Amino acid sequence: MAGIQERGGSYRIYFRYQGKQVTFPLGKVTKQEAEAKAAQAEYLLMRLRQKLIDLPPGVAIADFLQYDGKVPLGSVPATKLAKLVELRDRFLAIHAGAHEKNTLYTARIHFNHLIATLGEKFPLPELVQADLQRHVDRRAVLAIAPVTIKKEINGFRAAWNWARRTGIVSMEWPGKGLVYQKTTEKPPFQTRAEISRKIARGSLTEPQQGELWESLYLTAEELPEFLRYASEAARHPFIYPMLCMAAHTGARRSELIRADVSDVDFDAQVVTIREKKRVRGKQTSRRVPISPFLAGVLKEWLANHPGGNHLFCHTAEVARSKKRSPKTGYKNGEGRPTTDSGRLAELRDREQPGFEALTESETADHFVRTVKASEWSVVPGWHALRHSFASICASRGIDQRLVNAWMGHQTLEQQKRYQHLFPQQQQDAIREAFG
Repeated sequence: MAGIQERGGSYRIYFRYQGKQVTFPLGKVTKQEAEAKAAQAEYLLMRLRQKLIDLPPGVAIADFLQYDGKVPLGSVPATKLAKLVELRDRFLAIHAGAHEKNTLYTARIHFNHLIATLGEKFPLPELVQADLQRHVDRRAVLAIAPVTIKKEINGFRAAWNWARRTGIVSMEWPGKGLVYQKTTEKPPFQTRAEISRKIARGSLTEPQQGELWESLYLTAEELPEFLRYASEAARHPFIYPMLCMAAHTGARRSELIRADVSDVDFDAQVVTIREKKRVRGKQTSRRVPISPFLAGVLKEWLANHPGGNHLFCHTAEVARSKKRSPKTGYKNGEGRPTTDSGRLAELRDREQPGFEALTESETADHFVRTVKASEWSVVPGWHALRHSFASICASRGIDQRLVNAWMGHQTLEQQKRYQHLFPQQQQDAIREAFG
């Protein structure tokens, strides 16, 4: 248990960790402040014992508690963080609250690929350009796309530059002049009929076919059919309105998950999309008009909304869900009662988490379950509805500036993928130039 000691008007916290007594100073504070700090330290120690949190590599337990569980920048000497695996763990720990979970998840995967090439204990001060080129070449042999390899290297460079600013490494980034294989431009967004015709020719490999399906968009005629099917096939009430909002606003899956009930303004006929990707280090938003169809779907959904602030969520209880089933206490293996009455006697009411936000994995799983074994199983995921929104808008001749504003974060490369869907405008332009 953490306690306080007073010496000469100054306080310090003492506690035991891994069999040793540890202290850290507080200075001249009031007794009440010292007791509050001791309680906070005891709480963090309890969470460490329960393995609900981890002590970041290279960080002293006294520093960890003194800074309320937040890793203090620059508190670890560079000599203690000279290994690649230690840089990975420290970088991810520091940025845990600054980036989305899926961004950190991807960063960890990229780090792990680098570790597979260089080794966990690779000494950072010895890193040279040839080591990074070895990683690029190894990944290329595995048929990894050059754009993916570049993302791995760029992620490492960002971590390296952060480490240099905090004193973990002293050298400049050694990755200048790396050579990558030529990249292949992503195919333009295409209809199901176009993709099927190309595949029917029989000259495409499975990876090439998969890349084509990733470029799928549903036409203005197909999209209502898909949504009608989803309204009947969806296993949970939130799925259909969430699919409709994706299809009629171009919102990303992560943006749909973040949406609040208050983001929908039926009087102004707009929905506010909460962004995290458009401006680095800043949460921004954009406003998209609500179509009459979407307004009707959302009004019906909100009339029966389960509760809470999240626009899309599960009901309070979901059958056969580990998070939301009404009972807990089930046992398997040794010690499991052999009779039904004995098993039921050990069950207890589960403390329900309330109306929590959906997770990335939940929404991905529900999409696959909804389209499985149907003609729509070729639709690769939520992002296909974003493709469909942009492509349908383009094919209807809507001003590209409006489409960009509604979509958010549109790069020139993304715009190019659906510019071919402006046939009438292109014909008018060529007639005006040549008659």
